[in-house]
Amino acid sequence: MAINKEDLISENTILYVDQVRKSYGKKRVLKNMSFSIERGKIVGFLGPNGCGKTTLVKLINGLIPVTDGVIMVGGNRIGKETKAIISYLPERTYLNNWMRVKDILDFFEDLFEDFDRHRAELMFSDMKIDLDEKLKNLSKGTKEKVQLVLVMSRQAELYILDEPIAGVDPAARSYIMKTILTNLPEDSSLLIVTHLISDIETICDEIIFVNDGSVMLHEETETLREKYGKSIDAIFREEFRC
Repeated sequence: MAINKEDLISENTILYVDQVRKSYGKKRVLKNMSFSIERGKIVGFLGPNGCGKTTLVKLINGLIPVTDGVIMVGGNRIGKETKAIISYLPERTYLNNWMRVKDILDFFEDLFEDFDRHRAELMFSDMKIDLDEKLKNLSKGTKEKVQLVLVMSRQAELYILDEPIAGVDPAARSYIMKTILTNLPEDSSLLIVTHLISDIETICDEIIFVNDGSVMLHEETETLREKYGKSIDAIFREEFRC
């Protein structure tokens, strides 16, 4: 009797990606990508622009179909059950400019059972963001902060942040990372997708290097530093020429 690999997945595994491929016509974007992430881990999903990071994130969130392979979140294949336990920050804004910040809070409170409005309001207060302000009057960086607050105010099992600091000035990046860490539940996992490696490497338990649609390396952060004697950013730039 053949063994089903899905039956061997540990209960502690929050994200399981096995031999995933994604093609658009004849163009293959992802090439047999495989890795898994355990609960309670912060993982950097790193690679240059155009390497397939965002495509995989869309697959995990069920926004586009997999060409081949298996993705499971919390022991379930992608579907209604997995969407309920993922809190996702997309690379591009999805909020309507005419909405006030408090309108967005109302929307999220109605949409997600695990949304903590009080937590969101505290973060907005700390960031000095007016709840009566319309999005169209906010700067690009402030809009991204609004989206981040909404995502981190859910009690999710897996948080996926796609380029969370790309549109924020360098001076504000450490504050953004502190906000993420402070509001991450202890047993939840965080997948940070970025090309700004130096800004996130100090908080990651594990690193996944991606290039040309494939996983090049998946290792614990400290193990990588000890092995190469360099920062994660330097390893990526010098060893993988990306």
